[in-house]
Amino acid sequence: MKEKKIEQKDTGFKTNLHISLLQISGYKKLYLNVENLRKVPYDSDNEEHEEQLIELWNLLMPHENLKARITKQWCDIGFQGDDPKTDFRGMGLLGLVNLVYFSKHYTNEARQILSRSNHPKLGYSYAIVGINLTEMAYSLLKNGALKSHLYNMVFGLPQMEHFHQFYCYLVYEFDKFWFEEEPESIMHFNQYREKFHEKIKGLLLDCDAILTLQNTKKP
Repeated sequence: MKEKKIEQKDTGFKTNLHISLLQISGYKKLYLNVENLRKVPYDSDNEEHEEQLIELWNLLMPHENLKARITKQWCDIGFQGDDPKTDFRGMGLLGLVNLVYFSKHYTNEARQILSRSNHPKLGYSYAIVGINLTEMAYSLLKNGALKSHLYNMVFGLPQMEHFHQFYCYLVYEFDKFWFEEEPESIMHFNQYREKFHEKIKGLLLDCDAILTLQNTKKP
């Protein structure tokens, strides 16, 4: 304060400095929490993991019961085979937690997007793409690209909830983007995924950026 000739009685500066330091330390802590969750492998012997997986099914497919834990029905919500645990290898439990969060807090949107993902020409694997978008959100957090977004969104310590909210934004916006672009086939997924990634990185360069579903959707 002496260096910048800021008067001691300027309480506004002290408050703002305190908030800024909280945000900076909070960002680092949030990354560590996200990274720790990513490092937890999905364990089919863990009752909590299994409960979350079944919850995901029930949220997305309320009128259809699972016939078994190992079943081709999982493909109906976009997993690759008859046991989803193999699809969580890259993002660990973080991938499942993100999918459940979106399905629980934006249930109507999640079901609509799942339905759209079954489009005969423009369809894609809902759960697999969801896990892929977890990787995108994670990498943007890791390289610091989410700083402006989180600093604008949270006056204090950013929490895991705020990371999940950003993930929900990505899922919602990617679905819109995919159908607007009308790719020739799912074989071009990586190309369009990278195009979407560049779009998001561009939006995050705005120092006033706040990318959440609440700010996107019209009432």
